[in-house]
Amino acid sequence: MPSSPSSKKRLRQSIDRRARNRVVRSTLRAQIKKVRTAIAAGDVATSETEFRTAVVKLDKAAAKNILHANSAARLKSRLSKAIKGIKTKATA
Repeated sequence: MPSSPSSKKRLRQSIDRRARNRVVRSTLRAQIKKVRTAIAAGDVATSETEFRTAVVKLDKAAAKNILHANSAARLKSRLSKAIKGIKTKATA
């Protein structure tokens, strides 16, 4: 346990930040899961709308350093590639 007043404050701050980051991370994972289930179901319209909201959440998480910027870009790229794949299957 911290003993000095400044270290006590840092502990309080880190606990608050951890809780805030966990909320952002869990909502982000839930949104990505929504996109992936829509892709697995083959629903193009739903996957595109869920993807748009996922992109916003990924960008915000990357801006807040909750997620690395390259990880966010990689996730966006893979999800968009999967959506393009089901689009081509739907048209063919």
